[in-house]
Amino acid sequence: MYLQIWQGIPSTAVLSTVNILAVTVFVVVFYFVREYRRNKMLSNIPPGPKPWPIVGNFGSFLVPPFILKGLGQTGEDAKRSLNPLSPQLALMELSKIYGNILSLFVGSQLIVLLSGYEMVKDALSNRPEVFSDRPDVPVITILTKRKGIVFAPYGPLWRRQRKFCHSTLRNFGLGKLSLEPCIMECLAVVKSELQKLSDKAGGAGIDLTTLISNAVSNVISSISLGQRFHLEDQEFCYMRHLMSRGLEISLNSAALLINAFPWLYYMPFGVFKELRKAEQDITVFLKRMIAEHKATLDPNNPRDFIDIYLVEMMAQQETEGPTETSFTEDYLFYIIGDLFIAGTDTTANSILWMVLYMCVHPEIQEKVQKEIDTVVGPGRTPSLTDKGNLPFTEATIMEVQRMTVVVPLSIPHMSSETTEFRGYTIPKGTVIIPNLWSVHRDPTVWDNPDDFNPTRFLDEEGKLLRNEHFIPFGIGRRVCMGEQLAKMELFLMFTNLMQSFTFKLPKGTSPPSLLGRFGLTLAPCPYTVCVTPR
Repeated sequence: MYLQIWQGIPSTAVLSTVNILAVTVFVVVFYFVREYRRNKMLSNIPPGPKPWPIVGNFGSFLVPPFILKGLGQTGEDAKRSLNPLSPQLALMELSKIYGNILSLFVGSQLIVLLSGYEMVKDALSNRPEVFSDRPDVPVITILTKRKGIVFAPYGPLWRRQRKFCHSTLRNFGLGKLSLEPCIMECLAVVKSELQKLSDKAGGAGIDLTTLISNAVSNVISSISLGQRFHLEDQEFCYMRHLMSRGLEISLNSAALLINAFPWLYYMPFGVFKELRKAEQDITVFLKRMIAEHKATLDPNNPRDFIDIYLVEMMAQQETEGPTETSFTEDYLFYIIGDLFIAGTDTTANSILWMVLYMCVHPEIQEKVQKEIDTVVGPGRTPSLTDKGNLPFTEATIMEVQRMTVVVPLSIPHMSSETTEFRGYTIPKGTVIIPNLWSVHRDPTVWDNPDDFNPTRFLDEEGKLLRNEHFIPFGIGRRVCMGEQLAKMELFLMFTNLMQSFTFKLPKGTSPPSLLGRFGLTLAPCPYTVCVTPR
């Protein structure tokens, strides 16, 4: 009977049925083989808290401990929940439970957290070919096209661009491109404005954020664009606002939605429209600057970073061909964007942290000022040549950097291949988070690590001590490209501000939380200061 039914079915239908069955079997087998391999690979990943279905450990980032207790989790499980306001602290607590290498999941994405100097160094310095890649985060990919220096994937193209940019920035200390006069010019504006503001304030507090951010951004502008902008220049202020706002949007819940559903970026409403508008306006501004440089370029007299890059681009096009070289105007655009965004936010926040810590610790401020007065005197401004003679001042800068670590969780790395590390299997594509905060708050390395104590960087004779565990700019192949520039800015701005002014919190006000506000960088909570000229 069944044979008669089968024989009655047209041959094309039989073939179709067979094909469907074959495809179904293939898909099922493929799925189970893939899941078997994935589960086998994940069976040896580092330990960590149990993930929730679908959302992974991300649910614990958002749910307070008292709600978790209400849902039936034990008190110990509730303590392991991650506080979104201070994730660096919550992750340190997790490392105390699971060890200095632990696993977390955001959805199905495996994240491995590295804590402590030895663990971070072992991965980033000893295994750079494996752990120097960047994850492909949709919102970042849309904005950067995986180009530039900060977010570009690790490989020959990145290494070549990075080497050129690093050597160019390092050589900016020579001749007419010297950075110190540029920084001092921007500082002169800050000091002049502070003098005016202190006269007008009449004892009221002043918010330094805009003034400091503009000064730092103008240093970057001088290096990359060859010009400084007035504090009230509307276009420059608008560009700075767009960059700041773009970062803010990229780090809020809208970005999380774009990462899950990239098509949302193109929606004509809300923050999606605002983010797209910011990208478009920044693109127009920077590309116009590049076009103007190209039209007025004198290869024998480069004025700034853009000129130097364009000269290199022309040389590469001659030797490699216009279509073969990796040096292009498009790539230059993303590098300039990286310089502005990464160079402004980190340095400006570091300076704001320094002023805040001097207000909280007036005895340290007095000691710094006394050293500057003794070495430099009132007749001239501090210079980089004074650096070796101001050890306590330098130690104070380093201690503020240690306490705050403006990029506490670094910028995420990614494993470029499946590898064995510290006895665990790290699958290809795993996001790697180096917890730099844990390195600088490790009680086995630093005595009383939560105490502010600049003398920890001085020897018995008062000379500066170098400590390998001090890595505020990161470590390995992805170490901050602008480290030397940032050190120059921090020293010159801090010493000049300390020489010219005394900073205090307004009478009757308490200092803000020193945990700061977590974002791309760790910024101090909003505060105001009374500024008294010395």
